[in-house]
Amino acid sequence: MVCSPTSYGTVPPSSGPHYPIWPVYKTYAQPVPWGFLVHGLEHGAVEVIYNCPGGCPTEVAAAQAWIDSLPAADPTCPGEKPRVILVPDPTLDVRWAAAAWTWTLRWCAFDAPMFQQFFNDHYNMTYEMICRGSSEVDWSAMNWCP
Repeated sequence: MVCSPTSYGTVPPSSGPHYPIWPVYKTYAQPVPWGFLVHGLEHGAVEVIYNCPGGCPTEVAAAQAWIDSLPAADPTCPGEKPRVILVPDPTLDVRWAAAAWTWTLRWCAFDAPMFQQFFNDHYNMTYEMICRGSSEVDWSAMNWCP
């Protein structure tokens, strides 16, 4: 059920219970509930998550530049951009992390070569590859969980 409590064995989660709706693959300015994000992972996405209580605009800009440098088209999804999400999360217990289906990366800073290697190794490595977000409805505009 959407917005019901979830729990996971890793931080960030890389698999497990999730909501029936997955997020649009984009950069978010506000946190996205894990139940939505885990469903995105199930569809082959890579998610980059950060927690910078004092702010880290230079690192966020570097992460966005890295995402923007990815090929414009996903070879497995013609006409689609790569399925990548950049999102803050104040509950993350490290500064930077990435997740893909059954894989996590945790690090103390954004490191483009390291995150690129994670992307290369784990992008679209799932059993349920779906190219687009849930009907392309951006649930963030509805505040995810009222």
